[in-house]
Amino acid sequence: MRARLGILFAGLQVELREVILKNKPAQMLAISPKGTVPVLQLADGAVIEESRDIMVWALEQQDPQGLLDATILPQANDLIEQNDNEFKYWLDRYKYADRHVEMTQEEYRQRGEAFLQVLEALLEKSAYLLGEAPSIADIGIMPFVRQFAHVDRDVFSQLPYPNLQRWLQHWLEHPLFLQTMVKLPVWQEGDDGVVFPSGS
Repeated sequence: MRARLGILFAGLQVELREVILKNKPAQMLAISPKGTVPVLQLADGAVIEESRDIMVWALEQQDPQGLLDATILPQANDLIEQNDNEFKYWLDRYKYADRHVEMTQEEYRQRGEAFLQVLEALLEKSAYLLGEAPSIADIGIMPFVRQFAHVDRDVFSQLPYPNLQRWLQHWLEHPLFLQTMVKLPVWQEGDDGVVFPSGS
């Protein structure tokens, strides 16, 4: 999701091949043996295998809305690191608490909330995480907060994070986010890729 957001905010187009991970195409494994998504193959054959790196690559090509603003980039990178290395750990256990029986789902949620409290404090000061305009921190973190909220939407709506809830709702209604959610047909060997985004 954040890789697609990076491409959309950069105003780029790519050939997109939707795959089912239970049935990984040989072409995908040939360029990326670790078999995870997303994976981006560049025109020169180079391969980028992490969503964060694809997002950065896209915005380094062009960044019309200034998401890589150099004055806040160190803070943005720190937040994304915390998201990827700490919050995602607790998020995965909260989502799949039945597979991780060391703690209860509520305990996993509470551990994850430590990061939500950091975000809430930032959003008390400004409309976006690091100011009055979106940055790479917003698009790099929002998909994970969305996952957290969707584990139990009723519980999330009751949590004491009104600014975070407002921010998430804003992103869920954002035209570019809605483009990332468009369902595409699953790619099969021999099919053409789909141009993403189409018609721009």
